[in-house]
Amino acid sequence: MSASKHRWFIVAVFFMFMLIHQADKLVIGSLAPDIMDTFKITKTQMGLVTTGALIVGATFYPIWGYLYDRYARPKLLALASLIWGATTWLNAIAPTYPIFLGTRATTGVDDSSYPGLYSLISDYFGPTVRGKIYGLLQLTGPIGYLGGMIFAMTLSGPFGWRGIFYITGSIGLVLAVVIFFGVRDAPRGRVEPELAGVEQLHTYRFNWQTARELFKKRSLLLLFVQGFFGVFPWTTITYWIITYLQEERGYSDGAIQLTMTLAIVVLALGYPLGGAMGDWLFKRTPRGRAIVSAIAVLTGAILLFFTLNIPVANQGLFMVMLAVTALFIPFAGPNVVSIVYDITLPEVRSTAMSIQYFIESAGAALAPTIAGAIADAKGSSLRIAFLVICISTWLLCAIFFAAVAKLVPGDIATLHQQLEERAAYEQARQS
Repeated sequence: MSASKHRWFIVAVFFMFMLIHQADKLVIGSLAPDIMDTFKITKTQMGLVTTGALIVGATFYPIWGYLYDRYARPKLLALASLIWGATTWLNAIAPTYPIFLGTRATTGVDDSSYPGLYSLISDYFGPTVRGKIYGLLQLTGPIGYLGGMIFAMTLSGPFGWRGIFYITGSIGLVLAVVIFFGVRDAPRGRVEPELAGVEQLHTYRFNWQTARELFKKRSLLLLFVQGFFGVFPWTTITYWIITYLQEERGYSDGAIQLTMTLAIVVLALGYPLGGAMGDWLFKRTPRGRAIVSAIAVLTGAILLFFTLNIPVANQGLFMVMLAVTALFIPFAGPNVVSIVYDITLPEVRSTAMSIQYFIESAGAALAPTIAGAIADAKGSSLRIAFLVICISTWLLCAIFFAAVAKLVPGDIATLHQQLEERAAYEQARQS
């Protein structure tokens, strides 16, 4: 298989890996009422299920990041898929809530495996098109959520929620084999413009000095901070939206499926659209990706406020406004990944992304439980939880992205200088 065909084969395999993995990860939100009924637990206890997995995932991000920057990324991704399948099976057979809570937490080990995937993609696609590729891959989030919701509504009857976990876990085991034998690694940094003329690129791997330099990049530090708050809305909405529609807006299963299908399809379009807009503006200004992200989160906060204040009886208007809001929610996702790689050396990109996701997970781990606690409070509701959590954190993220836009040109220029020096060294070494 040619290099050009292989890189698209990798995109296809990773898309399938992320799609089913996201469906398995997010389906628990749709299955929450059934699981709560099985174990006779409260919303707060159900929130702890996802919180536990997120805490474990956050713990493993630095470990995965270090391993990806040191060793062959495809083999590690195959291991992650194997762990996904095995832990999901364990979760399916849990007989009691404490065991279910514990086994669900183990699924967080593979949830933190994406940095190596994105890092490998960055060595097959250049800087000016990465946003589109990342946006394409991140389509798997909403599509996986929609698939999980459909699984829950159509398969939970005949198979039960345990049967759904058996199915998704089995697919994880199959994909582990495909990735192990089918995906090839690539020299780190080989598609960077400054290194394009180097015939034989030296193998650069993780080292602690380069890793420590990450914390001297001001725009990267700001991205880390915004990441803590930025995942609160997405985690809260995906986890509790089905319960909100059922209990507080009185939707039937059919109305939920129609409303969520439209919203998720529109939200899915937001990932490649946001990535493409980031690429387009990045070609004109190094601030482009941060500008797109800042505008998107601010717009999302405003639209969500109006959407959640629509009367319960007006299902049509609520559906339309939810879909419009959903379009802007994912814009920042592919742009954050692209910004991280715009300012970091290739051999520490998995580490940088792992730090980003570690901090995001630390924030996201709190979101479902906080939302459940707010909703359980006397006189409160899930609607109030959505408003408090989502709007406040999106407004904070808009401020952080504006600051990133101011600082990122300097960090991008530093990276270009480092790569030019590396290219000169490689050419001198080979002459």
